[in-house]
Amino acid sequence: MALAFPNPSRNYDEARHGVRFSGHDGMFEISFLVEAAVLSKHQPQQTPLSEQQYLSVFDAMRSSIQEAASEMYSSHRRPTNTLTITNFR
Repeated sequence: MALAFPNPSRNYDEARHGVRFSGHDGMFEISFLVEAAVLSKHQPQQTPLSEQQYLSVFDAMRSSIQEAASEMYSSHRRPTNTLTITNFR
């Protein structure tokens, strides 16, 4: 079964400095974290983004983030995954 993202929920993880979201592979929930550096790269300002700004950038990039998450998951099928800037080149 292919990875799906039926739940649009996401939240900022201050401790890991990134945005968490999940996908589903059948009945299994797959966790993802997209590092803040990925989201910051798409903002022209030099100052650190606020939590709300990170979430807004995530929402704007959602389709490319989910595409990168699907590619990552298809190669190793781990229950927990971290997307870094290298996943978006």
